[in-house]
This record gives sequence, C-alpha cells and structure tokens, in this order.
Amino acid sequence: MGQLTTGALDPTLTVLLWSSFAALWAGLGALPRAAKVGLPVRALGWANAGASGLMLGVAYLLLAEGLRDGMGAGAVGALLGLASVHLTHLLTGTDDLDLNALDEVDSAYGYQVVLVNTVHAAYEGIAIGVALTISIPFGISMAVALALHNVPEGMILSEILGRRGVRPFHAASLAVAANLNQVLLAVVTFAVVGAAPALLPWALGFAVGALVQLVLAELLPESYRQAGHTSIAVVALLAMGLVVALGGVAP
Repeated sequence: MGQLTTGALDPTLTVLLWSSFAALWAGLGALPRAAKVGLPVRALGWANAGASGLMLGVAYLLLAEGLRDGMGAGAVGALLGLASVHLTHLLTGTDDLDLNALDEVDSAYGYQVVLVNTVHAAYEGIAIGVALTISIPFGISMAVALALHNVPEGMILSEILGRRGVRPFHAASLAVAANLNQVLLAVVTFAVVGAAPALLPWALGFAVGALVQLVLAELLPESYRQAGHTSIAVVALLAMGLVVALGGVAP
C-alpha cells in the first residue's frame, strides 16, 4: 500500500474532505437549468458519454495502479462488483428504468431516478476509498475525476426533475444528497482496507467491476439512443483520456 499521509491532515479526514468534494460537484449540474438553458436530448447523451468516459478512466487507473498483485482475488472481486450492481437494481426495481425519459408522467419516476443516482454514488465511493488506500495523491486525482463525473450526472438528474416542476436549487440539493453515501462508502472502504490490507485486491476488483458494469449496461446504452454511436464514442474516449492524463500527473 502507498503512503497514507499528506501534509498535516489525518488520512481519514483527507478521505472525508475529498469524497465530500466529489459529492458536492453534483450540484453544479443544476446550473444549466438555473440559467434557463434548455438541454436537447443530444446534449444529455453527450453528458452521459462524458460521465461514462470519466468512470472508465477511473476503472482503468485503478487496475493499472493498484492491481499488480492478487490478480485472482481482483478478478473474483470484479465479478462480485458486477453482480452487486445487477442485484441492487433488481432489488430496487430499477433494472429496466430509462434514465432519461424526460417526459415520463409516472409519479414514481423522479424518485426512481434519484434512487439510481444514489446506487451509482455508492460504488463511486468505494472506488474513491480504494484509490486513497493505494496512495493519497492518486486517490485525490481519482476523487477529482469522479467529481467531474458527478456534474453531467447531476445535469441529467436536474433536467428530469426540472421538467417535473422541481426548482433548480432543490434539484441541486437532491443531486448532492444522492451522493452523500459516496462519502460514507469512501471513508468505510478506506478504514476497512487500511485495517486489513489483504482485502485491497478484492476491493479494487469490486470497484472496477461495478464501475464497468454501470458504464456498459446503463450509461452508454442510454447515450447511444440519444446522440448516435460516433459522437458518443468520441466524447467518452476524450473523457477517459482526460482521467488517464490526470492520473499520470498525480504526484
């Protein structure tokens, strides 16, 4: 495991601060709605693609930086992460939910979308906690990447809620609230893996499997329907490249 201190800050406090930073950025997604800028469906597709690329970049760097040993445990952990995402959606009744049905009239739809964002945030919190366990600088770079990822997710959520009469400030508050478990899971993951380093490859694999499942099964399919394959691929690859570059310059 990498160095677990940075400056004078307690390591756990560092995890708390940076995971909170990532969660708070979800509120910025409400700015277009607050500015009364209407977002076409294609723009929402690009937002999903950007979120997908950022998440894939985090998954790639977690593998590259942390999973040099314990490949078997990491592979099993990835399968568990994938299965966990699928099972969570089955249990919450959101496995077939269209995340961008802007004109959906079902009264429960808005709550279901908030719930889906909450599920996503939990796995992102695990990824932040694992990354900070590898090293604080690397973990900070991953927290920044997921903070950027939270902006387009918050944008889509705010657009859906806004079309249902929710005010921009309230939509921003809900976007942040949906990410609060990201903070909890980051701190818990950091504490547990720090206390039992043998769990690191398992937790790494779990985080990577969950993130890849979210991208391939949920975010990208939605994007393709909204903006076409070519532009989505370009946006996703650019976003992924940004994260890889960010990880490469981390001290």
